[in-house]
Amino acid sequence: MRMSVMDVGSRTVRLVIADVVGGVPLPVHTAKWKLRLADHLDPGGPVPKQCVSQLVEAVRAAAALARQYGAAEPLAFATAIVRAAPNRAEVLRAVRARTGVALCTLPGEVEGELTFLAARRWMGWRSGSLAVFDIGGGSLEVAFGRGRLPDFVASLPLGANRLTQQFLPGDAAPAAAELKALRREVRHQLRDAAARVRWEGPHTAVVTSRTFQQLGRLCGAAPGRGGPFVERALHLSDLRTARDRLAALSAADRADLPGISAPRAAQSLAGAVVGHTVMKLTGCETASICPWGIREGVLLRHVEDGPEWWADVVHDEPDAVTPNPATSRPLRVAATVG
Repeated sequence: MRMSVMDVGSRTVRLVIADVVGGVPLPVHTAKWKLRLADHLDPGGPVPKQCVSQLVEAVRAAAALARQYGAAEPLAFATAIVRAAPNRAEVLRAVRARTGVALCTLPGEVEGELTFLAARRWMGWRSGSLAVFDIGGGSLEVAFGRGRLPDFVASLPLGANRLTQQFLPGDAAPAAAELKALRREVRHQLRDAAARVRWEGPHTAVVTSRTFQQLGRLCGAAPGRGGPFVERALHLSDLRTARDRLAALSAADRADLPGISAPRAAQSLAGAVVGHTVMKLTGCETASICPWGIREGVLLRHVEDGPEWWADVVHDEPDAVTPNPATSRPLRVAATVG
């Protein structure tokens, strides 16, 4: 069975096409379209009309590519930057009307649940009780669990791009006061979720997302060209050194560091602050870097629970029920099309 999943994030539209063999999604092709929505709107602000048009074109191109590869219609979702927009419903209606793709949004807690599922399947049962941290552009997801799905999930407004816009607006190295305010906000937002994870005492910690992958490379992890099966880890002490190194540089100079791409250089410091703080407050000295994330989680949930669970995601009820993400039943989550 050939499937595809489409992820509209703060910077790109990403498409993953995979063959599902024995319940495992094996990649066939990946592609991305640069949008950089985060550069054109404030956190929680409306998506401008020109960005909607660009989004429509990217979704149309991704859907066409999926058809070209013989995949079913993409399981398409948008993350925090669209989810938090006051014109969210209008954006998703425009995408559906002009492309035929039923784009939806997922509550942050459900994103965390799906990312946890992907990490669990990648790490296996030998990892024991599992803590998973995922930094996006608009939010941070924290999850803990002992089984297939997490027992606890929190979605916090600690995305790397969101915090950069709020606390580190310039391109120069930040002032001490700016950095102090950022760290205070991150600690405040993480207090309760971190205390829960620390109390649970996870056997294994896992980080996932492009932000953590780039930070891992900066801290000495093997480059991506080594393939997904190379073991990569992120150590708290190394991350603290990387955080301080990033803080001493301008955004332009950060792009010269190993692993830090130019488009993400400005937000790399905020990502490092969040990553270091969540690992420190949860008591995780080392975390495995997982190459699977929410897109693989969507594919896995579709395969393991059947297509009905996704059909329940993409529905037309404006006042959909947001589920308890700790349950293992097929989820009924907030949708956004009319």
